[in-house]
Amino acid sequence: MEFAYTPRLAELKDRARILTEKILPFEDECERNNGLCAESHASIKAAVLDSGLQAINTPTEFGGAGLSVLEQVVVQDELGKLTNALWDTVWRPANPLAHATPEQRERYLIPGARGDRRDAVAISEAAAGSDFSAAQTTATPDGRGGYVINGEKWFVTVGDVADYLIVLANVQPEHAPTMFLVDVDTPGVKITNVPRYTHTFVYEHPEFTFTDVRVGPEAVLGGVGGGLDLTRDWFTEERLMIGARTIGAAERALTLAVDWARNRVQGGEALINRQLIQGMIADSVVDITANRAYTHQVAWEFDQADPANAEQRKTLHAKAATVKLSASEASNRVVDRAVQIFGGRGYIRDYPVERLWRELRVDRIWEGTSEIQRLVIANEANKRGVENLLAFPAPVLG
Repeated sequence: MEFAYTPRLAELKDRARILTEKILPFEDECERNNGLCAESHASIKAAVLDSGLQAINTPTEFGGAGLSVLEQVVVQDELGKLTNALWDTVWRPANPLAHATPEQRERYLIPGARGDRRDAVAISEAAAGSDFSAAQTTATPDGRGGYVINGEKWFVTVGDVADYLIVLANVQPEHAPTMFLVDVDTPGVKITNVPRYTHTFVYEHPEFTFTDVRVGPEAVLGGVGGGLDLTRDWFTEERLMIGARTIGAAERALTLAVDWARNRVQGGEALINRQLIQGMIADSVVDITANRAYTHQVAWEFDQADPANAEQRKTLHAKAATVKLSASEASNRVVDRAVQIFGGRGYIRDYPVERLWRELRVDRIWEGTSEIQRLVIANEANKRGVENLLAFPAPVLG
């Protein structure tokens, strides 16, 4: 059993750190202006391409970096230290695109890997949040092989800059959940609302309506009726990435808080010498180290798993839920302590700990709330046994 980064992982971590440091100076502009200007986006795009960390989840033959799940986690851990969700400027095509046809790859995935196109996943609705099986958007066959899509989608992250959407809709009359690739300039696609959220995100999360949107049979992604499986697979990997990013964010918050506590003098003594402050620091170290270790473990297990083993996939789905639940809640605790250590300054938006405090809150909600994660974990314990959730994987026999 090895608990050290391989040279490859260490090199990727360092490369991600350097890229993070190049993006870091854009944080203040993003917070001040609720986003970045075109010139700033262009500068970041150039830095991403220069780093070779574009599309880390996409095979190299399609223009991506072709990283394993564990390698992606190591990179996302570093990028998570950026405030204003600037980690999202380091684009990663949505995982369902792995099921694209050759024609879809040429039209969507390959340009997306280069950073010339951007996707946004449109799954949630006003009455279908964590329970995406409750989605009401429909795709009705038009009698010529195509479909007519009607419905609405909420919380479409990056929808303000995406030029195409991955839309979950139910094909009628079977009500078969299916994913569709829909260009945003297709007639009938419209942004109807851009809500204001607690965080200042580099991109928006608009609401879309689809009114008699006509698409051809080539728009179906992964086959008719495969939408929920693709959504679950996407959520599973995305939950691991959320875990990794929140850990990186917590590390930055704690590092800033410790530096502040060393230099801040109250009552004639540095804050870091106060036992109540020391307790917060110690608890934060525990939260970060324990969750980083488990996130790396589960990512490694993903890379060793047999994709054809359905039982294994279900167990890993629950383990990814464990990562997301534990890391997101622990990181919220860490950043809350960091704000407290900073005192009044921790409540000023000029300070990164304040921004991280606002931004990390959503990680307990999106891609499945903490409550949904608990249900997934408990269901797995009931169906396949607690030992499957607690054990290390069995050795792979060659």
